[in-house]
Amino acid sequence: MNSELVETAEEVSRIAFGFMASKALFAGLHIDVFTQLADGPKSSKEIAKEAEIPMNRVTTLMTALTSIGLVDREEEGEIYSNSSGAEAFLAKGAKYEFGDYLRYQIDQQMYPFLGQLNEVLDGSLDPDAVDSYQHWMSDPKQASVYSEAQHAGSLGPGRTLARLVDLSAAETLLDVGGGTGAMSIRLLEAYPKLASTIIDFPNVAEIGWQFIAKASMVDRIRYIPSNALIAEWPKAQGAILMSYLFSGIPGSEVPRLVEYAFDCLAPGGSFMVHDFMVEDDRTGPPMAALWQLQHMAFTPDARSVTPGWLRTRLRDVGFVDIQEDEMVPGMTRLIHARKPD
Repeated sequence: MNSELVETAEEVSRIAFGFMASKALFAGLHIDVFTQLADGPKSSKEIAKEAEIPMNRVTTLMTALTSIGLVDREEEGEIYSNSSGAEAFLAKGAKYEFGDYLRYQIDQQMYPFLGQLNEVLDGSLDPDAVDSYQHWMSDPKQASVYSEAQHAGSLGPGRTLARLVDLSAAETLLDVGGGTGAMSIRLLEAYPKLASTIIDFPNVAEIGWQFIAKASMVDRIRYIPSNALIAEWPKAQGAILMSYLFSGIPGSEVPRLVEYAFDCLAPGGSFMVHDFMVEDDRTGPPMAALWQLQHMAFTPDARSVTPGWLRTRLRDVGFVDIQEDEMVPGMTRLIHARKPD
């Protein structure tokens, strides 16, 4: 086999077995090893004792985590420390922590969903058997796991959103499918005169109130506990946000919601769409493309959205000043526009 084929085979193998690397990460989060190492380097023996896990299992796990670059290993004494990325994102209490998002939502919920992807793709799974997002959110336990993890994963992008879009002239925000209010909380922190209405499923709203109370915003945020696709939206809004909504609904609904948002905005109001989007030529980025594929497992009729396609939809209904920004590098984009005065 020539060197080019060897390199190709190695690349295919890395892709094919990438799920094992993901599981290694989730296992590390499960025993909280990255938080352990945030206190300083530790040996396998120390990690095993603190986690109450047999030594051979810890050694195997730490070897895997070292091989994928999440921890660093000193040969002498078999001492481990966090990589810079693990220190910043995976240890509890880290500034950019989103370990719970990975541990709970991705590992416990998204991975099982992918088990039905093949049947969803070829249409052999009965539509009534598809484990849909709406069905998922009707289960209080699943809604709790998803919502709490999603909240942790949305606080950072919410802070970025507040920097990218000027909402200083807005007094009302409609957060469609706003979950536990992470985005609303960040925007209201940045704009003190802003008040938010969140539309999301009843079980999600119950959980969201806990976060809203903790943020001391019970007098500035209210819920409409309903499915955003069938609920009646309040009118004359200063701003409307849809974050991670389009990737989780049937693609046929997207143009309708864009038009409905235009109708529900006050003149001069801002419209913001934040979601997984692939490039217009559909060559990537890989993480955005894979997220869209994952969402299709529980929303078979979801559309793989591109920025160009979405900008055209906004332009068609009358939005102006349409702009595009990167939010989560390599994964999500923000399309924002304004209703004419």
